[in-house]
Amino acid sequence: MEAVLAEAVVGLPDPRLRPYVDRYLGYRERVPHLLARREAAGAFVVLILGWGDPMDVVDHRHAGRGAYGVDSFVAGPFDAYCTTRTAGLGVGVQVLLSPPAARRVLGVPLGELTNRAVPADRVPGGAGRGRRDEGWLGRLRDRLAQAPDWPRRFALLDAALADRLADAVPVDPALAGAWRLLAGSRGRIGVAELAAEVGWSRGHLAGRFRRELGLPPKSVARLLRFQAAYASLGRELIAAPGVAPVHGDGWAELAVRCGYYDQSHLIREFREFTGESPTGLTVAGRHSSNPG
Repeated sequence: MEAVLAEAVVGLPDPRLRPYVDRYLGYRERVPHLLARREAAGAFVVLILGWGDPMDVVDHRHAGRGAYGVDSFVAGPFDAYCTTRTAGLGVGVQVLLSPPAARRVLGVPLGELTNRAVPADRVPGGAGRGRRDEGWLGRLRDRLAQAPDWPRRFALLDAALADRLADAVPVDPALAGAWRLLAGSRGRIGVAELAAEVGWSRGHLAGRFRRELGLPPKSVARLLRFQAAYASLGRELIAAPGVAPVHGDGWAELAVRCGYYDQSHLIREFREFTGESPTGLTVAGRHSSNPG
C-alpha cells in the first residue's frame, strides 16, 4: 500500500523573503508499510522540519553521507539521486532554498553539506555577525510542532528566516552574480563565459563556487538543465490531468528545449539524477518527491 497524503498545504512566505524562499509545504501523510522513494538530484538545499515518525535518507553511493532515524534534516546540493525510507506518520514542513539563500540562512559554506543529509540538530552552528547558534533548527522544529495550525507555523518560519537573513554575512557579490547568471539561463551559459562575466579565472570561480555554494559551476549547470526538464515532465504529469505524457519525438523536443545535445543525452542525465529514464518516471507511483 502506498502513502496516504492526508494534508498538503502550501504557504507563501512574507514578500520580503520571496527572493530567498519560493514557498513552504506543510504535509501530513500516513505510510502503512515501509516505503522507499527516490529523490531527484538538485542544485538546491532541502530543509525538512518534522515531528512525526523518523525516516532514513540514504545516498546509494556512500552510506556514511546519509541521515538515519531522523524527523528533521538538511540535505545539501546532490549531484545524484538519493533514497528516503519511511513508515508510520510523517508530518512537518519542507523548505527549498537556493544555494545563495541557504548559505546565508544556515551560515556555513555549502561545501560542508554537498551530497550529505545531516540531522537538523547536527547541522554545523552557523555564524552570523559575531554569533553562533547551533540549536536554532531544533528549537524552530519544536515551535512548529507546538503551533496549532499551518498559518501560524508559516508565520514562525517567516520570523526565523528573516532573523537569520538579517544577521547573515552576505554572499560574495561575484558569487551571487554568477548564480543569477546560471539560474537565469537554466544552466545554458558556459563556465568560461561565466568566469569572464564575473571577472575571475575559471579555476578561481570553480573553487569558490564549490566551497561556498556546494558544487562547481559545471555541475550546477547540468543540474539546472535537468531541473528545467524534470519540472516540465512534472507539469505534464500533474498540473494538466488528461494530457497525454510526452513520449517518442516528444522527448527529443524536450531535450532541445532544455539545452541537451539530443534525446540520448537527456535520458542519460535523467538516469544519473533520478535513477530512472524519463519514460520510467511516467509510471504511476514512481515519480520522486523532489520538485524540479
